Amino acid sequence: MKIRHSTGSGQDKIELQMTPMIDIVFQLLVFFIMTFKIVSQEGDFNIKMPLAAPNAGLPDDNDLPPMKVRLQADEDGVITGISLNEQSFSNFPSLHNYVASLIGDERGPGSNQETAEVELDCDYNLRYGEVIKAVTAVSGYIDPDSGEIVKLVEKIKFAPPRSGG
Repeated sequence: MKIRHSTGSGQDKIELQMTPMIDIVFQLLVFFIMTFKIVSQEGDFNIKMPLAAPNAGLPDDNDLPPMKVRLQADEDGVITGISLNEQSFSNFPSLHNYVASLIGDERGPGSNQETAEVELDCDYNLRYGEVIKAVTAVSGYIDPDSGEIVKLVEKIKFAPPRSGG
């Protein structure tokens, strides 16, 4: 067995080996470079906006007015009133017929069907089934002759709920 001889001051000289430390640092550097994932910037959208038309400031007379369907309910959630832009309707089929007459038969780019939008303003305690009936009344129907779906309004949004009081 080899016995260490210490110096007279009682402290041994400790040497730090730099080569293994540098090796570890380079291995960590290579690890982090290889596992680094580059993420695309958030909010960097490729949007092509249409050019402004010469008469862009003036509204077109043929455009539909905003359609706001108001559904009122009693305390039990049963529907008590249906109105579209302050015009009252007794049931959903009559609402559907009126919306269909506003939209017309024309389909495709620039038609009333493409630009139409309905906002549903419902009482807070209205039953969910009644809301679905209203969406069905304004969104479209199935043509009985051809069996194809005829779309009326594709853009339907909801107003913030009203309280039951």
